[in-house]
Amino acid sequence: MAKQIVYHGSYTTIKDPEIKTGKYTKDFGEGFYCTLLKEQAIKWANKYDSPVLNVYEYDENTSLNIKEFSILSEEWLDFVINCRNGVKHDYDIVIGAMADDQIYNYVTDLTLGIITREAFWELAKFRYPTHQIAFCTDKSLECLKFLNSEGVNND
Repeated sequence: MAKQIVYHGSYTTIKDPEIKTGKYTKDFGEGFYCTLLKEQAIKWANKYDSPVLNVYEYDENTSLNIKEFSILSEEWLDFVINCRNGVKHDYDIVIGAMADDQIYNYVTDLTLGIITREAFWELAKFRYPTHQIAFCTDKSLECLKFLNSEGVNND
């Protein structure tokens, strides 16, 4: 894989990304989350009063333990459910679609038994494409090189 530009939306410039543990569970567990989709990172940034788009160069290290979900699948769904429930994994980097707020609601309904897996997939297939890369270890963060940051309009 060639070097790629990835984006991270935030409230501040982040020249030296860190993995911070928090009280909120995320799709691929604890990590520093980026995306190939600039518009998506801007949406992340616009959750803050002073949104900032951080831009990095991602140079893949193939010696790392990388899990990539190229499509939404049962495996992706189970992985997201486990991570959202606090189950740890051993991957340095996880790449795949993001369970946005609406998809997360479907995941919650599925885990509570309100909807079936079949209903989940029927609802999920109408969502727009998303993308995320979770850098889950300090070693994985070495693949990122900060390029710049810019303020974005909070629309």
